[in-house]
Amino acid sequence: MQRLIFLLILTQSCAHNPAFKALLSEKALADLSQMMPVWIQSKMKSTAIPDIHGQVDIGIGSVHFVLSQMRVVQCKMAEPSLVFVKGTGVYLEVRELSLAVSGRWGTKFGIITDSGSFDVEVYNIYIRVVLRVGDKDGHLSVSTDSCSNDVGNVYIQFHGGASYIFQLFEDYFSRKTSDMIRQKICPAIQQAVNKMETILQERTVNILVDKYVYLSVPLTSAPAVTNQSCRLEVKAEFYSRCSPSEPPFSAGAFDLQYSDKHMLSLAASQFTVNSAAFAYLRSGALQTNITDDMIPKRSPLHLNTSQFGVFIPQLRTLYPDMKMQVLLYASDMPLFSFASGIINIHVKMAAKFSAVKADGGLVPLFTLDVDSRFSATAQISNKKLTGAFKVNNITLTVGSSEIGDFKTDTIEQVLVIAVNTIILPQLNARLRSGFLLPTLQGFSLSNSQLLIRNGFVVIFTDIRLPDGLNAL
Repeated sequence: MQRLIFLLILTQSCAHNPAFKALLSEKALADLSQMMPVWIQSKMKSTAIPDIHGQVDIGIGSVHFVLSQMRVVQCKMAEPSLVFVKGTGVYLEVRELSLAVSGRWGTKFGIITDSGSFDVEVYNIYIRVVLRVGDKDGHLSVSTDSCSNDVGNVYIQFHGGASYIFQLFEDYFSRKTSDMIRQKICPAIQQAVNKMETILQERTVNILVDKYVYLSVPLTSAPAVTNQSCRLEVKAEFYSRCSPSEPPFSAGAFDLQYSDKHMLSLAASQFTVNSAAFAYLRSGALQTNITDDMIPKRSPLHLNTSQFGVFIPQLRTLYPDMKMQVLLYASDMPLFSFASGIINIHVKMAAKFSAVKADGGLVPLFTLDVDSRFSATAQISNKKLTGAFKVNNITLTVGSSEIGDFKTDTIEQVLVIAVNTIILPQLNARLRSGFLLPTLQGFSLSNSQLLIRNGFVVIFTDIRLPDGLNAL
């Protein structure tokens, strides 16, 4: 049960168009059905069974008894059935579940007490549950739509003490055990579903990312369940924590195609990435101060007026042998656009150069405007996200100057060379080594495929639990 809920949670993560979509396929339910027997068997063997108290009339009085220390020693079952129910949710049927239980018995008749052990075998338990999924104030909601069960034959064998007396009442104990199991199955399922529903409703739809932004992930509509799939649509928009506001653009419509070869399909619009860029810009996070101490000693160019005087001669005259500092900031929101197989990135920045006086004060020198365009590719290989960047164009112009006019051609050429020969090779080396795909509560992605479409990126993937289903 929890595994199914996990997959639904994984797909949840209100603009008119959702920026994130997830689709759970029939293959997910089929694969989950294959996993469930191992998990159910493991859970049954580790589940504590409450003691049973009662009494039996033996003609001359009632014998009070207790069945205790019960544990499941064997559990067998056929593969469960999991199917989507159009407009509702998921139908689960557990079939031919058989249990073997061992425990201790104890009796009291007046001042006479006795004890021993017993074995119970229960055959052909059937459980049928319909889970309804919905939207409650932007949260994924799960409830029990219906539940029924049947219990087949029950056989009990008592050992030790005056067990022969108990054996005379085997039919009584078999009926009592059968009735107890039948009465407890659906309430136990309802309790588990209610607990999961509480967890879902307590989950925040505004996820704090860092000190600058948060991610808003309410559902934008109720889950759409067909006979083949369950589709969830999520807002997936970033906001500035200090100055939350809507960006000057909206999420475009896109279609997430069904894949019968994968358990899960995930798609994110370029709107989500751009909303993050807008939120970080609003938060003032897209700026940094660069000093000469931050530049590697082996670099051929350092932040001082002597070296920059090669490109701007008046620097040597006006401010000889002084260190420099740069305030680098985004002059406009970085813009990401997804095309077929390519991510295009347009970044506009400004670099404000100052000379550093002996007392640490700053003397404004000039500001350079940098207009740069990059393209990137991304793919998933060996459970890692890999990629590569390349420069399409970098243009440098003088935004303002306190030291007179100067040309930027040579500085631009040096910048392009530095980006292509130093910065990008190091970045691409890291991207080639890749980043491991994330895991959640022991679940991991496998057989994953990433595709960049026009306006969005999609991941088709399966879900695996390498260390066994008892991890949850």
